[in-house]
Amino acid sequence: MTVVHPIARAWISTGGTGARNYDEFADDAEITAIVAANPESALAIEMPHRAPGSLGKSFANALPDAVARLSRQRVDGSYAPAENVIVLYRTDEPGRADDAAYGIFAMVDTEQISTSADEPGLVIRNEDVFIEKVRERVALAEATGHLLSPVLLLQTGRARELHAAIAAAVDVAGAPAVTDVDHVGRTHAIWPLPADSATAIELAALAGGGELVVADGNHRSLAAQIGGLRRFLAVVTTPASVAIQPYHRLITESPVALVELLDRLRAAGASVSPVQPGDEPGIPAQGETFLYGHQAGYRVRLPAATDGAGEDGAIVDGAIVDGAIVDGMDHALVERVVLRDGLGLEPGDKRITYVGGDYSPQWLTAEVDAGRAELAIFIAPVAVDDFVAVNLARQKMPRKSTWFTPKARGGLVLADLAAEG
Repeated sequence: MTVVHPIARAWISTGGTGARNYDEFADDAEITAIVAANPESALAIEMPHRAPGSLGKSFANALPDAVARLSRQRVDGSYAPAENVIVLYRTDEPGRADDAAYGIFAMVDTEQISTSADEPGLVIRNEDVFIEKVRERVALAEATGHLLSPVLLLQTGRARELHAAIAAAVDVAGAPAVTDVDHVGRTHAIWPLPADSATAIELAALAGGGELVVADGNHRSLAAQIGGLRRFLAVVTTPASVAIQPYHRLITESPVALVELLDRLRAAGASVSPVQPGDEPGIPAQGETFLYGHQAGYRVRLPAATDGAGEDGAIVDGAIVDGAIVDGMDHALVERVVLRDGLGLEPGDKRITYVGGDYSPQWLTAEVDAGRAELAIFIAPVAVDDFVAVNLARQKMPRKSTWFTPKARGGLVLADLAAEG
């Protein structure tokens, strides 16, 4: 029996409610600005304390505002109800219509979530989380009775079949129920399908036909467990539909001067090379990081990255040779060698901002040069095949190490929890 199911009662956007997920922002002020420009955005519900009319309230105190907004939108036609559906999903990159991403919105069994090799389940969650964010997701679901943004899952067993089947279904589905253009120009389109249709039955079977890896939504999936939800809202997609962009760090207040940090890194075995003035910072090579203070940049060869030789720490043909490879991944090294040992910062420290691939290297350096941050740390992206291999081996990825694109759009398909039982 498949672990992927129809949405018993969905609310389908009629336009204007689409939103980036609540955790895609480097600056909370961006959320406020987006909601001010588009009051119907689901961000006003997902992050109620950042909506213009609720500023100054805590997340908990702003929850009644979220409930009121969603109730109004269900009445005013911002969403249309749909019973017992699976929803086709296609995302087109600007200028690349022949290279679309495909997925389906559906519900997935929460009991199938596995976080370790000795925990059974077909849904693999792979990353450490920040428990405060999880609690907020639990509280939002309990208050509103709905899930507004999906967990992004990669199908690893029957991925090629699923990709081809969704593409074929979209080709004959006609005009989409709604389209939505995101902040970088991607077009997101959805088509609800009756769950008892032959196409929907086939897609659910394919989507549940192998292990599913949480690509985005670790907090939301854990919130489903803590909140006691029988099922959670997901977009099931395929490795061919996604890419992983860099995931950098920005230090707003550094407890250690850059010169002292570099000395500590050298003492730990790193090699440090200054970047010539005018040399634009780019994405570093694997095994390196790029540190940028005010108008000064340094390439740092991370010490452990040069030690894990050959077969004792490698991913070969998509398989883990040694589970310790995760400890040698660049994001893990930065967390351990640069943040903890070099700066004395724990990962949850509020002085660390995790900056995803939607923000360019130039944006990060500008934040430092403008005095809004003291240090930018650039890290090379993880390969999709390596990410899948680590997960299938039930190893845990370093925290905030994968910025998948395209991300599943929030506010397009909502799941009504009262209908899920």
